[in-house]
Amino acid sequence: MTSSSGSSATGPSSYPRSLLLAEVARATQRLADAGVPSPRFDAEELAAYVHGTERPRLHTVADAEFDARYWEAIARREAREPLQHITGRAFFRYLELQVGPGVFVPRPETESVVGWAIDAVRAMDVAEPLIVDLCTGSGAIALALAQEVPRSRVHAVELDERALEYARRNAEGSRVVLHHGDALTALPQLAGQVDLVISNPPYIPLTEWEHVAPEARDHDPQLALFSGEDGLDTIRGLERAAHRLLRPGGIVVVEHADTQGGQVPWIFTEDRGWADAADHPDLNNRPRFATARRVNR
Repeated sequence: MTSSSGSSATGPSSYPRSLLLAEVARATQRLADAGVPSPRFDAEELAAYVHGTERPRLHTVADAEFDARYWEAIARREAREPLQHITGRAFFRYLELQVGPGVFVPRPETESVVGWAIDAVRAMDVAEPLIVDLCTGSGAIALALAQEVPRSRVHAVELDERALEYARRNAEGSRVVLHHGDALTALPQLAGQVDLVISNPPYIPLTEWEHVAPEARDHDPQLALFSGEDGLDTIRGLERAAHRLLRPGGIVVVEHADTQGGQVPWIFTEDRGWADAADHPDLNNRPRFATARRVNR
């Protein structure tokens, strides 16, 4: 999500304490004790969700309007159910998306991946760039590109039917064309025509299962998380899929784990038809995604 955790100097914590704000303080401690990474933010976000307001306006909720269902929501978050599953929404760049059980919740790190891709597409001398998002999940990446590159033509592919249903809801009324299928073999009709292929694929090694945060391990679809012993199986397949889809000069953008920095660019080698393969950092300066340019071979 694009919002930061904690309260600002003008946020709810600066107002005289009301019943709701007192309960938010108690909830924050409970979430912190449960190991929730952003306890204050989550406690406030759930308070705003339950009471139908926004975080900066929590102080305006009258004591008589306090809704005890707040503690039901806190109990779910305390058990490490994702915040976005409780509220049913996730924020990604300028989008508000519907999410829930069965679909991968988009992460803040992916926003920098999309930002790079948007800049790359805008720099192309193409009137109506053709973009493909593989492993689209909720549709976050595809929808952000369609929104921020207004003349783009965006196709998105998802294999899991439950995830695709969320993508359909989110894409309603947009220009994104959704496809149900395998990212590695999809869209043969677009072969050699695409300007940019982008993907946030599964990339967690199977050996890391026990180290994955409970919010992801126990709630995100396994299909969206794990990919072989080293986590790179899907990315290896995407290398061939992207080469098939892209025109000469087209660009591929693939997200990966910060521990895989330096490994992914070596998948996009010159002898396989790529140039300019490189890694890029996210906003925390951790290696987050690799890019490469297809050459004419």
